Amino acid sequence: MLRVFTTSRHVDASPDRVWEVLVDVARWPEWTPTIDSVHRLDDGPFAVGSRAEVRQPRLPKATWEVTELVAGRRFTWEASGPGMRTIGRHEVVADGTGSTVTLGIEQAGPMGAVAALVWRRLTQRYIELEALSLAARVTGSPAA
Repeated sequence: MLRVFTTSRHVDASPDRVWEVLVDVARWPEWTPTIDSVHRLDDGPFAVGSRAEVRQPRLPKATWEVTELVAGRRFTWEASGPGMRTIGRHEVVADGTGSTVTLGIEQAGPMGAVAALVWRRLTQRYIELEALSLAARVTGSPAA
């Protein structure tokens, strides 16, 4: 069973600017309250195979590995645990007056179904707050 959580938000900034902030995962704790810490487990540019340990409030620590990256456009990373896999999707596209950011989380596997049920409200709230916080970071305006 696969459970998907998603949100999209317009950002009054170029896709390049949004991407620059989004792909700098080590700095996420500076702009979103949904992330306590991110520790990159490798050096160099963020790319397929890059890994990071992420701590979030009220969630277990997870090690994420980038499985897809289209520079300037999107990246996907995955974290696995016993009986589950969590997939995080991040996409930025031009929308005529700035950018649209789409964030998503997918929970797969037998325990993924349980995790999706237990953390469904928290997961949806976190991705919505992350999109809002990203927009505020990029534009320099307070999160509304």
